Amino acid sequence: MMGFLIALAAILFIFLLLSYAVYRKAFYNRRGKKRDASVMPKSEQYDAHREMTRLLSEEMKARDWEKVHISSRDGVRLAAIYYHISDEAPLHIQFHGYRGTPYRDFCGGNKLAIDMGHNTLVVFQRAHLESEGHTISFGIKERFDCLDWINYAVDRFGEDKKIIISGLSMGAATVIMAAAEPLPRNVRGIIADCPYSSPKEIILKVCAGMGLPPLLCYPLIYCGALIFGGFKLTECDAVRGAKNAKIPILLLHGEDDDFVPLEMSRKIAEANPEMVRLHTFEGAGHGLSYMVSCERYTKLTEDFICEVLS
Repeated sequence: MMGFLIALAAILFIFLLLSYAVYRKAFYNRRGKKRDASVMPKSEQYDAHREMTRLLSEEMKARDWEKVHISSRDGVRLAAIYYHISDEAPLHIQFHGYRGTPYRDFCGGNKLAIDMGHNTLVVFQRAHLESEGHTISFGIKERFDCLDWINYAVDRFGEDKKIIISGLSMGAATVIMAAAEPLPRNVRGIIADCPYSSPKEIILKVCAGMGLPPLLCYPLIYCGALIFGGFKLTECDAVRGAKNAKIPILLLHGEDDDFVPLEMSRKIAEANPEMVRLHTFEGAGHGLSYMVSCERYTKLTEDFICEVLS
């Protein structure tokens, strides 16, 4: 009996150790790590767009901005940069992706909004750069951060300030998940570029891409998130968010996205055809639709914004 208990304790210890290792790999992000704010992944898909991304990022950083902070509902100090164009202008709140930066992920989207004469609030997601915290929760906790930033905007600019929320990759999943929650009436629309359908599905896809057995790895990943990250991976997802959305959602996705498959956006769109519109971009990799087809991307986005704000 004693031998059995010792063996069981050893198995449990190993399981917890592996869960922690997985948590550190997938969910932990060390703030303060020095990195180029416009750095792009090493991939042939990105090579043709590195210089454009760098120039747009530098242009974004050179604009006049104001640093703002809030405290999230779970006590994390969050940061954002605010670009003011006009007191009467609508506001875009923008959320970058997993281990990304706002200067890289929204160098195009921020320019698009500002060229329309709109104000922008560009968020540093929790556990990234200027925002505190160490755990990235794939949109689970971040969706409430989105609501907290909306509440900040309402408190600062008034209940009549028209708001668009937008995101790229994990940021896109975040803003769609937020749509499952009650939103203030002045939030008029959501723009989501290459979102994943759920944290579980994107994690299983990444595991398979790394040559790991997804179904064997997932229990470790789930427990790592729950025990060490303090969140439940299945608590919410973008499909559920879209299904419960009461405002229009514009989905944009590259057809050659080899990280978040286009099929995930199709699942989101199918969850609520009345509210969700999906547009795809031939030849565009992950998060590259604006770069590959700037004119079409801009027109689709501007038309959507003008419609929902009218």
